[in-house]
Amino acid sequence: MDKRAIAVQVGIGIVAGWLASWLVGGSGLLHYVVTGLAGSLIGGFLLERFGIDLGIRNQTASRIATATIGAMIVVLLARIIG
Repeated sequence: MDKRAIAVQVGIGIVAGWLASWLVGGSGLLHYVVTGLAGSLIGGFLLERFGIDLGIRNQTASRIATATIGAMIVVLLARIIG
C-alpha cells in the first residue's frame, strides 16, 4: 500500500468512526480512527459474506457507509463485552 492509499483509508476510518459514534455514542479522535478502521474491515467482510449491496454507486460514499456499519458493530460489541 502506498502512502496515499493509507491516508485515504485513515480518512475514511475517521469519518466512519465519527459517524458511528454519532449514531451509537462514543468520542475521541483515536477512538474514531480505531473503530473506523476496524469497522471498515468488519463491514466489508460482513456485507460481502451476506451478499448485501448498499446500492451506493459512488465508491467513496460506499466505502464510508460500509465502514460506518462495521464501526457501529464494533462499538456495540465492545459495549456488550465491556
